[in-house]
Amino acid sequence: MCCRARARGDTLTAGAACCEHDDDDGAAETTQPWWRARMIRIPLLSGLLLAVGFVCEWNGADVMALLLFWAALLAGASRFVPGAVRRLVNGKLGIGLLMTISATGAVILGYVEEAAALAFLYSIAEALEDRAMDKAKAGLRALLAMVPDTATVIADGERREIRAGELRAGQTILVRPGERVPTDGVVREGTSGVDTSAVTGEPIPADVTVGDPISAGSINLSGSLLIEASADGDDNSLTAIVALVEQAQREKGERARLADRIARPLVPGVVLLAVAVALIGSLFGSAEEWITRALVVLVAASPCALAIAVPVTVVSAIGRASTFGVVIKSGAAFERLGSIRHVAFDKTGTLTRNQPSVIEVVAAAGREEGEILRRAASLEAHSTHPLASAVVSAADRTAHATGVSERPGVGLTGTVDGSDVSVGSTRWLATGVLHADAERLERDGMTVVVVHIDGVPAGLIGIRDELRPEAPEAVAALHAKGLGTTLLTGDNDGTAAVLAKAAGISDVRARLRPEDKARMVSELSAGRPTAMIGDGINDAPALAAADIGIAMGTTGSDAAIESADVAFTGHDLRLIPDALAHARRGRRIMNQNVVLSLLIIASLLPLSLTGVLGLAAVVLVHEVAEVVVILNGLRAGRRRAGDARRRTPVRMPSPNVDMEGATAT
Repeated sequence: MCCRARARGDTLTAGAACCEHDDDDGAAETTQPWWRARMIRIPLLSGLLLAVGFVCEWNGADVMALLLFWAALLAGASRFVPGAVRRLVNGKLGIGLLMTISATGAVILGYVEEAAALAFLYSIAEALEDRAMDKAKAGLRALLAMVPDTATVIADGERREIRAGELRAGQTILVRPGERVPTDGVVREGTSGVDTSAVTGEPIPADVTVGDPISAGSINLSGSLLIEASADGDDNSLTAIVALVEQAQREKGERARLADRIARPLVPGVVLLAVAVALIGSLFGSAEEWITRALVVLVAASPCALAIAVPVTVVSAIGRASTFGVVIKSGAAFERLGSIRHVAFDKTGTLTRNQPSVIEVVAAAGREEGEILRRAASLEAHSTHPLASAVVSAADRTAHATGVSERPGVGLTGTVDGSDVSVGSTRWLATGVLHADAERLERDGMTVVVVHIDGVPAGLIGIRDELRPEAPEAVAALHAKGLGTTLLTGDNDGTAAVLAKAAGISDVRARLRPEDKARMVSELSAGRPTAMIGDGINDAPALAAADIGIAMGTTGSDAAIESADVAFTGHDLRLIPDALAHARRGRRIMNQNVVLSLLIIASLLPLSLTGVLGLAAVVLVHEVAEVVVILNGLRAGRRRAGDARRRTPVRMPSPNVDMEGATAT
């Protein structure tokens, strides 16, 4: 699927540039186990050929071994040499180019098996990294799947079905109960409750009537609506979200990885040194001897240990993280996770349970709270409104209601125990003597349901999505480690302030749309490395824009999970400080390996340049160094006394997600 987006047959232009390649094949691959993906098969073939070659060599079949080593070298090199050459043509240097030069030097000196081993190690790391990036692009489908295939347009008194992508601003659209709104617009006729969670992330539906704006992707819950489109079908709030996610992922992908940052000055330096050795040495001695010595310098500068130092640490650390419910999608993500200094939280489904419940019932004089709740629940039992289930669940019992009728987006009326009862929002039913209590409940972040009995205000029911019990502990742990916290939500200021205070977060930013969240995260990231944690489709742009996006729970939206760099298999917020601590430890080990690898290169260069060490000695040092960094990297996967949530069993991720971390950075 092109990143300009094809949704179930309709082409929707997201306003961003198309991907460099069509994603259809890549998307199909991401649904397979990691080891079956086409991009992984060639490196695996390289490794198999290399292993068989070693077996042949040990058994004296030298000619067959050499052929197998050449085959392994060519297979592995095909994964990174073309890309390294293209980057070089574009003026970009990376570790791939250094690997290419080093492997070439080893071949010229006759060490084909060393070159083949190097090609295999780097090709498998590059292939897994590419697969992780392709998997992230697949998340755009989850966003666009929210757009209906067709829309019902009313023109000149006639209805006709057209493709959603053909809608134009100014057209009148009919949206029936249960249907999604195909594009942004303004309600011109009708009243209804609308599920806006796709855009705002809020679980409590909004009531809309004539003159109210409505966003693409919202679900009409009850009454029919006539909507005047304010945006084209291929250029609305949902396609804007896709464009934001795509842009953020592209920018994040362009950030240089650690090994590439090291290789950028190393590559030209080593090449120039080798050329200088060959030219200057040839002027004062044997040309053959100094050209050979120059090639030895190239092999000495080969980042063999560096190539494996980071991947082995990443694989070990990511494997350990998965055992306590943290799935890290790539080595680059793991590197950034260890540097995070600020965490931005979504509210609904992240800090809160995403399960609205009755928090408080207020009864007028002469009425009892139980009576108010029971009569309201008797009517709400006949409604499909999301708030209705909260009221019914809170009541100890319900009575038989007759003559129940529902005004879409407003409320219900009926007869309960011989009394006329009305239940609805403050926009429809007067609060009367309970006005002060209604304002207090709203200030406390609750949605207020008014109950009238025989036409008189009899009570109020306050409903709110409650904070997760572990949230204050998790936030306090972050603060104790010196990390800052911010709450980003589409909810109103009052609700956001109440929940943020309970969680211990002082920086609160409310009434935000998806693009606002992405902008806020970008601003936070400009000051210090920032992670964003959320679980909804509306969080996808912010997750993609953050230095690290964390999807809360594998039951969250596909768009959130695919746009994120890290996914939690559970909903325990205490995983956040635990995951950060684990990543910091892994990052320290990774840095140790990198420093050791660079010290080896720095030591071998002068020794090979002066002829103190020949090729055999240089190769031996590289092999010993690889063993050392592997053993050190494996420490990142060891269980520590402070490892998080071991007492809480978690559901393990599927292999095709877990293995995405086996990459080089």
